[in-house]
Amino acid sequence: MRATAWIQRHRFAKGLMVKGVVITGLSLVSLTMARAAEPRNWLSAPKPTQKPGLREKSASSAGCPAPAIPDPLLGPRTKMPGRWIGRTKAPLNLPIVVMAGHADSQGTGSSGTPGFAVDKRRQPPMQAGIRDELFWNRQVQAAVVRMGRSRGLNIRSYTPPAITILDDEHPGTNWSKAKVWSARGEYILEIHFDAYRPHGFGSGLIPAINRPLNSVDESLGSAFGRFPRNFRGGLGGPRRGIGILELAMLEPPLEDKLRDQATRSQTVDCLAERVVDALVKGLS
Repeated sequence: MRATAWIQRHRFAKGLMVKGVVITGLSLVSLTMARAAEPRNWLSAPKPTQKPGLREKSASSAGCPAPAIPDPLLGPRTKMPGRWIGRTKAPLNLPIVVMAGHADSQGTGSSGTPGFAVDKRRQPPMQAGIRDELFWNRQVQAAVVRMGRSRGLNIRSYTPPAITILDDEHPGTNWSKAKVWSARGEYILEIHFDAYRPHGFGSGLIPAINRPLNSVDESLGSAFGRFPRNFRGGLGGPRRGIGILELAMLEPPLEDKLRDQATRSQTVDCLAERVVDALVKGLS
């Protein structure tokens, strides 16, 4: 979760700051890769030429465990008392923007969880310079957009211009982009993994605060669980239109399947499939 105080970010940040953005070698590499992968996704949503026809399932769902309680893929849901209901019907061609949580706050007090493997087993992080949560957030983000497009969703991703942006109001942060895009009616979904037990709560959606909740919120809440809308007094992301989706706690057995190269791709796809299934259901 993002820290609200700039001074807390400033205390932990490292690197060269230019207009509120800390530029590191890793930042520049990440930015170059992101721009190469998403050359048309930086400023505005694509304009669909026709109403998309949503497809219920894709071939990637083969071999994925079916949703259940307790869930064999996600583990426990949050037990926080989220009692909200999404009542507004979302349009079929709703523009959806998928963000990776903590993509602009590395090296600060809100970098995301390092995960059980790094913290408790002393294993090396998946990528030097970033928390494991961001690494996996990015993997699922990319898979959700890829699968969503294949099933007819009007969906795209956003990647900030640097992995450390100290100024929350910098125009390139997830928060700033979400505020603008949410105001024009786009649905903003930020992918997260929760901390491992006993620190984490489990899977669930923390919905946006700045707008009426809709059928997509309701579908995600049914599929993953519901955090209170005013969780921790109202987080900065939801106040700007971001729905924060905690996929699962970053701990075994899920984390082991993610880290194992033999099961990594399938596990990421199964997580993404759960998200896309919920999006499609919320728009159908």
